[in-house]
Amino acid sequence: MRKFLFLFVGVFKFTDFFAQDVKTPDKIYGELFKEVQLKRIFSDNKTFVDCVPKRKPADIMYDYGLMKGPKLDLKKFVEDNFQLPVSPASDYKTDTSENVVIHIKNLWKVLKRDHDPVIDGSTLLPLPNPYIVPGGRFREIYYWDSYFTLLGLKESGENEMIENMVSNFAFLISQYGHIPNGNRSYYLSRSQPPFFALMLDILASVKGNYVYATYLPALQKEYEYFTDQAAATKHVIKMPDGSILQRYYDRDDIPRQESYREDAELVDSAWARMTRKKSGPAEMPQTSKILGESDFKKRKFRDLRSAAESGWDFSSRWFADGKTLAAIQVTNYIPVDLNCLLYHLEKTLAKANKESGELVKAKYYDDIAERRRKAINKYCWSSSSNWYVDYNLITKKQSPELTLAGMSPFFLNVAGEKKIITVKEVLEKKFLKAGGLTATLKNTGEQWDAPNGWAPLMWIAIAGLENYNQSVLAKEIAKRWVGLNTKVFKSTGKLMEKYNVVDTHMEAGGGEYQSQDGFGWTNGVLITLIKKYNLE
Repeated sequence: MRKFLFLFVGVFKFTDFFAQDVKTPDKIYGELFKEVQLKRIFSDNKTFVDCVPKRKPADIMYDYGLMKGPKLDLKKFVEDNFQLPVSPASDYKTDTSENVVIHIKNLWKVLKRDHDPVIDGSTLLPLPNPYIVPGGRFREIYYWDSYFTLLGLKESGENEMIENMVSNFAFLISQYGHIPNGNRSYYLSRSQPPFFALMLDILASVKGNYVYATYLPALQKEYEYFTDQAAATKHVIKMPDGSILQRYYDRDDIPRQESYREDAELVDSAWARMTRKKSGPAEMPQTSKILGESDFKKRKFRDLRSAAESGWDFSSRWFADGKTLAAIQVTNYIPVDLNCLLYHLEKTLAKANKESGELVKAKYYDDIAERRRKAINKYCWSSSSNWYVDYNLITKKQSPELTLAGMSPFFLNVAGEKKIITVKEVLEKKFLKAGGLTATLKNTGEQWDAPNGWAPLMWIAIAGLENYNQSVLAKEIAKRWVGLNTKVFKSTGKLMEKYNVVDTHMEAGGGEYQSQDGFGWTNGVLITLIKKYNLE
């Protein structure tokens, strides 16, 4: 064990080198990248960044330099020089007459990817073990998605795959110092909600508590990524009372490579609206800072990217005006869910150190977890709304937006026992719909707003209610969600990324891409709820 831990720590010393050594497609292809993305020769900007060059990128760029101009057939040039991404071939046929549980168990084979070969020029960050992808346009592993997928893998008896995926995430931490949004080079500038410790809980439930000690170096390194006050990630915020909490924060301040045109057009439009209203530099919403065009755009790009780190891309949760994406300000918030996850990570570090015989360190992490618990309850509990909300660092007030992120303190045992009574009433009166729970109370056209419901949020709410002895409501939500998922499956043969829980006859929508089917976390939560509440 000691030898294993030493080697693991040794690898971590080189993480900054590995992270800096990986070049993103915008850096490799420069002007060609921008032209392809802005002219949208593919309907989805993610297509080009997932392409693999058929020859050396330098040779491709040399020829592009010679050929570029109004006569260049750009799409043909790309197709001649790049292998377009394709979904792996599968002879799997959906049988809507079969039991949905059997369908999910068979679907794991369709969503499985073997360990990745190293492919020169690919944006894919190779993983050493097999893994499960979400499905659709999401051809790689995704961080927080995978926890909910693991729930279903456990229910399906796929214990080897659980261990493979946990090992892959530990590998990513060892290579890059954190778990990126997904295993693509263009995702390296950010992480996602830190569910790695919860994944270890699943692995420990099938392998034993020794896994906490085994993965202690990975836990520690992930913790440092979010809590190191000297780090470039700038997640750390010192609160007015001296307590330390975290925010979502992407390192980069440029358009997301996989959504380049959408981000560029949005921010250009936001700047134009600002300058029409006043002459000279622009004032950012809810800040006193006066910014020129360059700084204004960098701030907006970072907030868009930071929303991707939150997993809630996009939602009125992050909008200064509560309505429009152009008013996004993610980095101005202390998010309740992120800090609850870090509380659980601290408690898991305490457990892992105890398993390793490091009792003093175990007490240290227990103590800082308790300090975090108190800070979350101080800054994020809204007594006027009877709900947990995000805290606005600029206004120094709690956000007025009620979202299902407010169930995180119950999911992760941060909330006081008495709070569940009033929270239960809010949940029933405002969030509960025919097909389950809405993500938020507003319909803005963004995918993480009403009328959409999402499997991860459903699980967080249901598990949180169970933690606080509210089994009747938990089961009712589960019944509605399972009923909706099953209904859509019977009519379409698909399990979807998200669902319309208000009008169960309509598909979910909103956001910058079409609703995807597959779908990893829906499969995982659905099969787990069916088994837990005997809803077959």
